[in-house]
Formats: sequence, structure tokens, C-alpha cells
Amino acid sequence: MIADVLANANDKMDRTVEAAKEDFATVRTGRANPAMFQKIMVDYYGTPTPLAQLASMQNQDARTLSITPYDKGALRDIEQAIRDMPNLGANPSNDGNLIRVTLPELTEERRKEFVKIVKTKAEDARVSVRNTRRKAKDELEALKTEVGDDEVARGEKELEAATKSHIDAIDEALKRKEAELLEV
Repeated sequence: MIADVLANANDKMDRTVEAAKEDFATVRTGRANPAMFQKIMVDYYGTPTPLAQLASMQNQDARTLSITPYDKGALRDIEQAIRDMPNLGANPSNDGNLIRVTLPELTEERRKEFVKIVKTKAEDARVSVRNTRRKAKDELEALKTEVGDDEVARGEKELEAATKSHIDAIDEALKRKEAELLEV
């Protein structure tokens, strides 16, 4: 029973760390990266659809990304969704077949803004890991009558170790993203 609670908590914490890394990838650096556009939702025939399902994305060079829609009818909707995306600052150009997005150079001030955004995303992920720990700890406390205090205490120690390792993984990903953002 304790093993099930710990495994469930570990699984949730792993998913939180992965979600944080995906969120970090959506924050742009000086380079064009298809991951930045993965979470853009396009109004496709009245249905919000992720851009990744509507088009292929490829890097043309360090700051230019080409987006080729599978359905040419979605070209204008995709272009509008990219234009409406906050924190991008890019102006997409449409040649009738594909969309080219050239990212402007980042200023030092803009880089620092992006670092703040990434730090906020990291803190949200840490809070999520801590919430998972709290729920698992409550579940362990409920098991005290069935398995005993010693077993619950051992489970709580394992839970604390897992929480620390997951928070450390988030901090490490944050450190890498900060270095990437501040690199000129």
C-alpha cells in the first residue's frame, strides 16, 4: 500500500518535471525552435487545435522557422495565431504555401523578462510537486492504523527524497534555460 502511494506520487512528480521542461521550451531564446510553437492554439474551423497537428515546422536558419500547413485553407488562421502569440515579437510572412517566421534579436531587457517568465514557470512546477507530496503524505497518514508508524515514517522519508530529487531536476532545467536565455 505504501509502495503504491509512493509510486503514484513519483509518477505525478515525473509528469510535472516533464511539463515544466516543455513549458521552458516554449520560451524563446535567440534561436528559432519548433518547440516554441507547439502550444500555439489555432482556430481551425471553429475548433482550437494545436499548431503541431496542423503543420510541419522546420528551421531554415538560426532565427527563421518555416511552417508548412497540411491544409492550405488553414494558412491565414495559423498566421493569425502566430501574430497573436504573446512574448514572441515576430511578424510571420505568408507566401501562399508556407509561413516564414523570423524572430527578432533579443535585447538584454527582453532576455531578463524571459528569465522572469521561466522562473515563474519553475516556481509553479515546484508548487505542483509540493502539492503532490502533501497529498501523498495525507494518504500515508491515513495508512498508519493499517501498517504502523515505523512503516509510514519510512515511506515519508522516501517521499521527501523523491520530492527533493524532482525539485532539483526542475532547478537544473531552470539553470540550463537561464544560461541559454542570457547567452548572447
